Amino acid sequence: MIAHCDPSALPPLREVATRHGIAAKKALGQNFLFDLNLTGRIARAALPLDSVTVIEIGPGPGGLTRALLAAGAQRIVAIERDERCLSALAELAAACPGRLDIVAGDALAIDPVELSAAPRKIVANLPYNIATRLLSLWLDRIRDYESLVLMFQREVARRLVAAPRSRDYGRLSVLVQWLAEPRLLFDIPPAAFVPPPKVISSVVMIRPRPRALAPAARSLLERVLAAAFGQRRKMLRTSLKTLGVPPEDLLERAGLPGTARAEELSVAEFCALARAFAAISRRIDD
Repeated sequence: MIAHCDPSALPPLREVATRHGIAAKKALGQNFLFDLNLTGRIARAALPLDSVTVIEIGPGPGGLTRALLAAGAQRIVAIERDERCLSALAELAAACPGRLDIVAGDALAIDPVELSAAPRKIVANLPYNIATRLLSLWLDRIRDYESLVLMFQREVARRLVAAPRSRDYGRLSVLVQWLAEPRLLFDIPPAAFVPPPKVISSVVMIRPRPRALAPAARSLLERVLAAAFGQRRKMLRTSLKTLGVPPEDLLERAGLPGTARAEELSVAEFCALARAFAAISRRIDD
């Protein structure tokens, strides 16, 4: 760590937020985490940080950013759309020269891979209102990251790690587990945030798989998942009719019984359905 960069010597976060007029905005999905023990715990979950580019989404006044610097991050790319937070982050960047780059913009419109050198990790307290959309975008280039340590509301986090035949298992479970290995790390109570959200938050570690769990085209897999889980209580021979191909042929080709329901299928079996869908669609087109 650079000797003259000491995040702990900076003014308290609450003081910084007040001075810059930073109050959490519901429209931006903001809930600021000022608890140093918790921000430090999140940063340590992503260790080691000294030899990677760390990408942070929505740093706000810089609570987690300080923790990442204290944990040894030598280069952080922080993407922030709230103009009120940019001046507070600039103070932090000035205190730690060469270690914090601030990108003003909407994370939904920015590809972090294009802003950073490999190896890279994402560590972020994600805005609740765009968290799943961001993760879906990052899945397109998931193997460009060493890992992602992300905070979601607990209901979403449980969906990421859910197993077949469980209540939380669904489209997001399959898509994420197809490309990565997600793991629940710990929960954070509402009282830790300013303002306190109405939900419990969970921190999740997502490690990309070296290769997808099974062959499938993502676009077709997503169509199969949408059809299957769109009517999750119905048998697949009924729910898959929305795909526009004979569901009996689809299921036979994938080696699955028509009486199965979406929540019963493994990730590999959904991939088999996607491959069958591709083959039958080509046959029909021909």
